Amino acid sequence: MTWFESFVLGLVQGLTEFLPISSSAHLRLTAAFAGWHDPGAAFTAITQIGTEAAVIIYFRKDIGRIISTWARSLFNRELRHDHDAQMGWLVIVGSIPIGVLGITLKDAIEGPFRDLRLIATTLIVMGVVLGIADRLAARDEVGGRHRAIKQRKSLDDLNVRDGLIYGVCQAMALIPGVSRSGATISGGLLMGYTRESAARYSFLLAIPAVLASGAYELKDAGEGHVSWGPTIFATIIAFVVGYVVIAWFMKFISSKSFMPFVIYRILLGIVLFALVAAGTLSPHAGDSAG
Repeated sequence: MTWFESFVLGLVQGLTEFLPISSSAHLRLTAAFAGWHDPGAAFTAITQIGTEAAVIIYFRKDIGRIISTWARSLFNRELRHDHDAQMGWLVIVGSIPIGVLGITLKDAIEGPFRDLRLIATTLIVMGVVLGIADRLAARDEVGGRHRAIKQRKSLDDLNVRDGLIYGVCQAMALIPGVSRSGATISGGLLMGYTRESAARYSFLLAIPAVLASGAYELKDAGEGHVSWGPTIFATIIAFVVGYVVIAWFMKFISSKSFMPFVIYRILLGIVLFALVAAGTLSPHAGDSAG
């Protein structure tokens, strides 16, 4: 991998990680369209550490408060009913599905799951799911001629059942094209949470999963055509760009619909299917670096 490739891929990672369009799919597609080698699952997981570092800094006050209260609640019974202490446990509970499936499906994640036809399918299917979830949320928020405005749930209403459902949705993002934020936000909206609450828990839930995945994949960094230097460079680029994007996205979702992302996902999936069907692009374009 050249330094230019690592710069472009780091930029793509930072731009797409927090948007519901799948960063892993875009890394895979960028390499395929450019005629580069597939950067591989290890490169993807490590560069995601950069974007998660941006999440930690952006939500540093929330994260610090949750960790502090959760840790103190282990020895102080009175704190166990505190929302922040409970949130600490809910993040742990929600991280279980992706931890189990990530290890179980490791070979598939690095191989068959990176087939461009599967990515095209997940882009379209999850785009439709996100569109339905967004439409239901909008209907509750604005009401209608014969419908009253419906109050949606906040993170204060989060419980173990919902936390596990969020976790299962996050685990679906092990397949490139699903999108971690897209799947968890869709799940949250379908369960009746507000856009902001769904996004906030999605980002908090991703921290342990992404950091653990990146640490696990460190042993494979530097193998094949992807060396340590470009990987670290791409991770730094992803961090800087990711911080800007997350700040913009949190403001965007407070008043805007997800429909632009829905349309983009569906169109990209259709174009990808057409290119593969026409023989312009091989479904296995680029040799996997993993």
